[in-house]
Amino acid sequence: MTEDVKPPTEALLARIDSPADLRTLDREKLPQLADELRQFILNAVSRTGGHLSSNLGTVELTIALHYVFNTPDDVLVWDVGHQCYAHKILTGRDTAFAHIRERGGISGFPKREESEYDAFGTGHSSTSLSAVLGMAMASALEGNTQRQHIAVIGDASIVSGMAFEALNYAGTTDANMLIILNDNAMAIDPTVGALKNYFEQLRQRKGADETFFNDLNITYKGTVDGHNLPELLTSLEAEKNERGVRLLHVLTTKGKGFAKAEAQQVSYHSPALFDKITGEPLPENPSLPAKYQEVVGQTLTQLAALNPKIIAITPAMSSGSGLTAMHQSFPHRVFDVGIAEQHAVTFAAGWAARGFIPYCVIYSTFLQRAYDQLIHDVALQNLPVVFCIDRAGLVGEDGATHHGVFDMAFLRPIPNLIIASPRNATELRHLLYTAQQPLEHPIAIRYPRGRCNEKHWQQPFQALPIGKGEQLKEGSEIAVLTIGAIAEEVAEQIQKSTTAEKYAHYDMRFLKPLDEEMLHHIFQKYKKVISVEEGVTGGLGSAVAEFAAQHGYTIPLKIITLPDAFMGVMSRFENKIEF
Repeated sequence: MTEDVKPPTEALLARIDSPADLRTLDREKLPQLADELRQFILNAVSRTGGHLSSNLGTVELTIALHYVFNTPDDVLVWDVGHQCYAHKILTGRDTAFAHIRERGGISGFPKREESEYDAFGTGHSSTSLSAVLGMAMASALEGNTQRQHIAVIGDASIVSGMAFEALNYAGTTDANMLIILNDNAMAIDPTVGALKNYFEQLRQRKGADETFFNDLNITYKGTVDGHNLPELLTSLEAEKNERGVRLLHVLTTKGKGFAKAEAQQVSYHSPALFDKITGEPLPENPSLPAKYQEVVGQTLTQLAALNPKIIAITPAMSSGSGLTAMHQSFPHRVFDVGIAEQHAVTFAAGWAARGFIPYCVIYSTFLQRAYDQLIHDVALQNLPVVFCIDRAGLVGEDGATHHGVFDMAFLRPIPNLIIASPRNATELRHLLYTAQQPLEHPIAIRYPRGRCNEKHWQQPFQALPIGKGEQLKEGSEIAVLTIGAIAEEVAEQIQKSTTAEKYAHYDMRFLKPLDEEMLHHIFQKYKKVISVEEGVTGGLGSAVAEFAAQHGYTIPLKIITLPDAFMGVMSRFENKIEF
């Protein structure tokens, strides 16, 4: 660990290697510990990047939970994990924290293999209640009625369908379960929806006359100042001997203790590198090309100006998906539905059924949560929803829970669905335009995280033929087939080869329908075919193999995919391709 990340030896934090050490401190010293912990997080994240403001907001809550409860025997689960940094530091990972979200380092989310204090792995939201309820009922069945089971869930995460399902069932049980509602009125963007308004009323009334949770047979208690350690400790100690399903409503401030993060909570949710003193982002090269998300946002804004039938839908990812500009220009045609992926997809289907052109902008990893809706509510009815699948492929620092590597494999078997993956920003722009022609089928357009390699992608709109690829390079013996942005890395690899003249390079562009005319030409002309994709088995390579078998082609086919394993922290640029 670097010297300025490690706490000074005289500091309280330097004396804590586990929650057991924390519990030896006098209560009067806990505010000092909170200050040290907050500074530690700030120093580390300023140089590594990561989820800053949400973690600054849960420092006192984390201290209080580990101080009062006997973790790890008392089970503690952090929903999503965006607020687990203080937890990791207090549970013996302070040294490892210097390499959080780095390849070979610790995860930015709770991970069971990492620590006994990480009771459940959480990378997607709204899972904590179901998991903790299962653990609580398991303890009861084993005869342990003393163990506490605690789920920390945010006000944005608790609105999801899965959380509602868990609440609905929990209220029928006598499980020993404590729900900590961490209410900061924020997801990545400000929270939305009717429950948000209800929480606001509870904040104003200091929890008086609460009905929703109590009517579900979940004992509501609150509100509690999440930055007032004496108040937190008193409230949590009262829960130690309580039984049944309870909810403690804790109010926190996202970015607490760092003025810049408090003032700009969206920007500092997961900032790039910044100055830890001023909070100002470290300067970026102004000549850098746009991010793919910016390409989508700017293009959709232009298309919406031309076509009044275009609307956009996103599940709590408006700023992250680049939709801020479109929302500013067309506030009544952009819908942030909160953490509700299933609703987002069927909501889009409803718009399509009425003749509109909905662009459902969603991260690849989160689309997995709406698979049934995609099949039954969109594809089965052949409704022309446009899925803009953001963060497709390897995404870097967030690791296994956020890699978008399964979408081609799970989308390909679905009838009626067009699947496209542009190799660059210009193609992405053209595909977004093509999708509103309109099409007769739903279409999924998948694109990666990060910056494109083009500065001049804002070309005049051009409709691309569905199911047609493109030859990028001539070659004499071997055809290399790619789909998506990985074409750039493959082209570079071919160029570096001592036998580059042997390799032809084809961009398939569409996984479904395949360009069969081009594939017939390839299998008849070349001695070997290689497919390369940034995804798992079941995508392009599998489709090409099926095509070859169907038509009796027997030339060698090599399929290059990601390994059959959950990948850790890795980006597309770190994944070496060997032919």
